Amino acid sequence: MSKRFRVCDLNQPFLLPPSLQDWLPQEHLARFLADVSDELDLSSIFAEYERSDGRGLSAYHPLLLTRLLLYGYSMGVTSSRAIEKATYENIGFRYLAADQHPDHDTIANFRHQHLEPLAGLFVHVLRLCEKAGLVKLGQIAIDGTKMLANASTHHSLPYKKLNQREQYWESVVQALLQQAATIDQREDEQFGQGRIGDALPEELAHAQSRLERIRRAKAELEQEAQQELEAAQAHLPTKRGRPPKSERNRSLSPQERDQQKKRRRRARRNAAEPTRQYNFTDPDSRVMHDNARKCFVQAYNAQIAVDAAQQVIVAAEVTQQTTDRNQLVPMMKSVRSTATKVPETAILDAGYWNSASLHDPILEGTQVLVSPDSQIGMTLPANAPRTTEAVHMRERLRTPAGKALYLLRKATVEPVFGQIKEVRGLRRFRFRGFKNVAWEWKLICATHNLLKLFRHALPLPSPV
Repeated sequence: MSKRFRVCDLNQPFLLPPSLQDWLPQEHLARFLADVSDELDLSSIFAEYERSDGRGLSAYHPLLLTRLLLYGYSMGVTSSRAIEKATYENIGFRYLAADQHPDHDTIANFRHQHLEPLAGLFVHVLRLCEKAGLVKLGQIAIDGTKMLANASTHHSLPYKKLNQREQYWESVVQALLQQAATIDQREDEQFGQGRIGDALPEELAHAQSRLERIRRAKAELEQEAQQELEAAQAHLPTKRGRPPKSERNRSLSPQERDQQKKRRRRARRNAAEPTRQYNFTDPDSRVMHDNARKCFVQAYNAQIAVDAAQQVIVAAEVTQQTTDRNQLVPMMKSVRSTATKVPETAILDAGYWNSASLHDPILEGTQVLVSPDSQIGMTLPANAPRTTEAVHMRERLRTPAGKALYLLRKATVEPVFGQIKEVRGLRRFRFRGFKNVAWEWKLICATHNLLKLFRHALPLPSPV
């Protein structure tokens, strides 16, 4: 054979020990994360290890496990088993693990125990983005998306169904108690009294635990409905005398008064019989309508505020509210707490329209552009908001400057959701419970910003 080939002998020994630095090209994401992780504040994680007595085998280094999780979320790999497997099969993971292979239990326990400080990295990464000049805070866009909970709608039951289940298990418990009493009486007659009571029969213990769980679910729904009723009635006008100061500051339009009356009527009906479904797998999650999938899903409403300059996320929160109507103020408070200055303009879609929110002091210094109508420039339907705030907002959005700014919304925030859910495939939370989910969402958004920082740091391609 005239052609020569390079040697591909799998048993070829190395003359020198291999170096981790030879495994990856210089402009690789894993190298970038290894460098940037040295600048992140992991002191709270290290403090947890210092509280232990130091006995047992040497632990995997927290920096190693943090790097693996950051790289995993950046690549859309969040399963601890998948990360463990990747430390053997994926060069990027193997590089960050320093050719070590922590098992999936170690990775899962580390993430669970330190999820809050890992979520705190969101602010640290945002500061790095600001330092790199990626955040301008001229215009920000706010929007929400339905992130699937680690639960199924098949495990959600409405209040009526809970009542039926409660009655069923009550009858089962009563039947089992009567059966147990009959058996006890027969055994007493046969063996005599005074025996030490046996353990509760398995079927009775199971039935009682199911009954107690259903009763707790009902009590939670009833308490939540009562709180909503109290909140709706808190804005009732006084029957005589001057209205309270909060009502004198801004007179309500007839349409707003009608909305408050409808809210109180709904709250009263809901207090009489709660309408929300209770999920037994993740009680904090909610059944929500996903507009993208055109169906109802078990989910959380994940909110982000995105800077228009480079699509860096400047605030990330999670809410149990099924709509975005009341999320303007909470998101602006989040932006104020994470960003270093006040944004000039905040742009939101019609789902956030709430004329009462526009008067909150947290919006001072920020121009808010939020359409009161689902379609701008279309003929107003009969039920369109006609308050003073709505009229002024429509006039602002019709101006050339208002139109140009409002066009930034879709191009700013919606691509970020596409990158998170479509490109990285992060559609479902790994954790359950509102607090854990809120922390995991911040971790997801922190890795989005890390990817922005990484691409900004890449050298520009040489001109042809």
